[in-house]
Amino acid sequence: MMENKTAHIISHSHWDREWYMSLEEHRYYLVKLFDDLLEQLAQDPGFHSFHLDGQTIMVDDYLQVRPDKEEEVKRYIREGRLIIGPWYILQDAFLTSSEANVRNLLYGMKDTKKLGQEATLGYFPDTFGIYGQAPQLLQQAHIDVAAFGRGVTPTGFNNQVHHGDEFSSPYSEMKWEAPDGSNVLGILFANWYSNGNEIPTGKAEAEAFWEKKLADAEKFASTSQLLFMNGCDHQPLQKDIVKAIGTANELIPNVTFKHSSFKEYIDEVKKELPDELQTIRGELRNQKTDGWSTLVNTASARIYLKQANDRCQTLLERILEPMGLLVEDKRLHCDFAEFYWKMLMENHPHDSICGCSVDGVHREMETRFEKVEKGALRYVTEQAREIASDLSTTHHNPEAIPLILFYTDGKPSTQVIREKVMVQKIYFDELDFRQIPGKLKSTPLPSFVLERGDGTTLPVHVKEKGISFGYDLPGDGFRKPYYAKEIEITFAIESPIHIGYETCYLVPGENTPYEENLIWHQSEQKLENEHICVTVHENGSYSILDKQTGYHYESLGMYEDMGDIGNEYMFKASSDGIVFTTKQQTSTVDLVENNPFRASIEIESKISVPKQADEQLELERQDLVWHPERKAARHEEEVLLTFKTLLILEKGSKGLKVEVTIDNQAKDHRLRALFPVGNGNLYHFADSVFEVVKRPNQPESQWINPTFDHHMQRFVSLDDHEKGLTIAGKGLHEYEIVDGKSIAVTLLRSVGELGDWGVFETPEAQCLGLNKAAFMLIPHRGNVIDSRAFNEAYHYPLNPTVVQVEQGEGRKEKTSNLLKWSGDALALTACKPAEEGIGIIVRWFNPTDEPQELSVEGDEVYLSTILEEKKECLGHGNVERTIRPKEIITVLIQTDEE
Repeated sequence: MMENKTAHIISHSHWDREWYMSLEEHRYYLVKLFDDLLEQLAQDPGFHSFHLDGQTIMVDDYLQVRPDKEEEVKRYIREGRLIIGPWYILQDAFLTSSEANVRNLLYGMKDTKKLGQEATLGYFPDTFGIYGQAPQLLQQAHIDVAAFGRGVTPTGFNNQVHHGDEFSSPYSEMKWEAPDGSNVLGILFANWYSNGNEIPTGKAEAEAFWEKKLADAEKFASTSQLLFMNGCDHQPLQKDIVKAIGTANELIPNVTFKHSSFKEYIDEVKKELPDELQTIRGELRNQKTDGWSTLVNTASARIYLKQANDRCQTLLERILEPMGLLVEDKRLHCDFAEFYWKMLMENHPHDSICGCSVDGVHREMETRFEKVEKGALRYVTEQAREIASDLSTTHHNPEAIPLILFYTDGKPSTQVIREKVMVQKIYFDELDFRQIPGKLKSTPLPSFVLERGDGTTLPVHVKEKGISFGYDLPGDGFRKPYYAKEIEITFAIESPIHIGYETCYLVPGENTPYEENLIWHQSEQKLENEHICVTVHENGSYSILDKQTGYHYESLGMYEDMGDIGNEYMFKASSDGIVFTTKQQTSTVDLVENNPFRASIEIESKISVPKQADEQLELERQDLVWHPERKAARHEEEVLLTFKTLLILEKGSKGLKVEVTIDNQAKDHRLRALFPVGNGNLYHFADSVFEVVKRPNQPESQWINPTFDHHMQRFVSLDDHEKGLTIAGKGLHEYEIVDGKSIAVTLLRSVGELGDWGVFETPEAQCLGLNKAAFMLIPHRGNVIDSRAFNEAYHYPLNPTVVQVEQGEGRKEKTSNLLKWSGDALALTACKPAEEGIGIIVRWFNPTDEPQELSVEGDEVYLSTILEEKKECLGHGNVERTIRPKEIITVLIQTDEE
């Protein structure tokens, strides 16, 4: 043992907010932990500090039960004895969006500062892999150190590490570099975040304890400063830690043991770091391991949660926040945005969004998602109506119906819009409500034309929807119920607006003539528009012809089912290895709709699969057999899986939209959709956090897991150097590249246990009954970056918000475009009012390997950060800036009036 070491002992408790117990069950122990902590801090001046797991929500959760303790908690935070932040919650990194990761840091650091501290450590103790851009985000938040427990293999300084091996380090200290070159000091919990847990006070026990613990720490430390984490998952406070440290100092005089903090430890480490540290580059996904402990298959556990999360994130990021540019009360808007974001982020801890908790936890998550979705939608609707009420919407035809189209995508678009419109409305106070439906039904429905604000007209397809009930909630009176005659309109529109609105009118009269070129051709069983042609085959698969390039994509959309004897964390194929597919099945095709703007067909396919795993799986679960060692097979009895696949092709679209409904009657299995692409490639691309990451199609030599699954955010893309196919999903986060030639996207995974350290049955994770999935297939030339196909993929889930209003005089123009920018190689991720209420925050990243030009207009344009700080002025009017490869750039745009 080397002499003159310092052992930094940091008391903490890794707090999974909900996991093998519900939030409220865990809260009981959290309250006890805080009560003990406050008593310890008051009575023991030798108790230096306690690290609250890098998340501020622990404070909120405690004070909800003990509000009388608020001042005491705040005092110890100000004194630096309770350490909080930088996060609001400890999120899963790969299953939450780019902007969700930013909001987590933004609101977490905001709360940390409000409570009297400055966060200095990027804390990822148990994150199930970390995105590669984390160092760049941390640097922009003035954090230059990250601590993490996964993704890098420590080898010890006696083992040689080759510089080409970017995911191993001789030391627990290393440089971690983002794709843009930003780097932070990385601290790996080489002996996990519990290597100083339950330190004994008795001399004999302490001597044995420290002999091993010091040797383990010294093996990986590059300095004389040794880190010992005094705590673990939901660990109670070690009240005699000061006594235990005293015992250690008596026993081992050549090591100084101290109750410490991360700040003290890191400050001392930085003074002694060797000149040459291993540089770890990019995402940390346990790429260079045997592949059995990556936890990647949490991406497909309880997919319904991921889909709800995707809806909520899209609603907040791409609708509610951009809508804030148009509202007058920016402070109210920011308050609502923070409220909904924080509620949504309660579902973002890894045990929550990963779907790897007990059933009750995930039922509560569904309620949170619903609260966010309904609340945010109501806010958006009411704000849109308030904005619309201030517009001049008069028309020379008093029967014309004003429709306000709010564009919040951030860039000009051409798209097909479908919207319900009330063409006649009768309130209950105008007529006996029992007579209203009959009166509405007897009123003939006229033809309509859609007229834009400049007088040009657009063809529109109209479909009657019947009589609907509704109500108004006036701001100055009691509710007003009504019945209305409702139609559904479909039209194609090209808009130059980035963020803003335009006024259109649905005018009674002759519809504008349009080409009667229907998209579905019954005799040829194909869908066709200007860009692609889709042919349906007898087995339910389909082929795409890219009319721009002439490339064909054959046998797309076949389904594959195989047994899964793993758990919520990891997939493990059943020992029989049998794969069931729809390749040899016969399907039926029904036309759902067909008009010049949109056509859809439904393909119904069925396959018989085993109803569940055999009896051995239950025995292996009860005996806690590690999933790679399980031998269970699938049951002999079979059930029917039914797939209803809706193919949707719209006018002007470069991609095919697909919606799948699966009637799942089987347990213990995984279902995937298969998409052959071409002749093979060594690499593919996937959307990640502020990055389109390039990944190898084959694992490293030490990988022994038969599957090589990956995470994606919005899309995955594979090309054979000539033609490429990008698959953009809604809440679908797991895929595998098969033989370098095909993409397999997981649509459903059914398992019956949590896994990990105990026997926790999760019957609802079998996802029995109806399950849905939605994605878009985008063919293109070359790869997804060079072809700019990522623009189509990012746009896929977005549509304008349409609000129907009455005609009226207003003080504002009928059309507005509040943001103007250009740079087709840049991906926009945020457009929102600044948190301080002054100015507009806009964020992009450069997914390419080349510098790209950004042009943006504004009275005053400032460089900013993810924390929305106002930095240097970039210019006035039309400002141009070169964006480095992989750079994340945030600008603050202010007007002369602000």
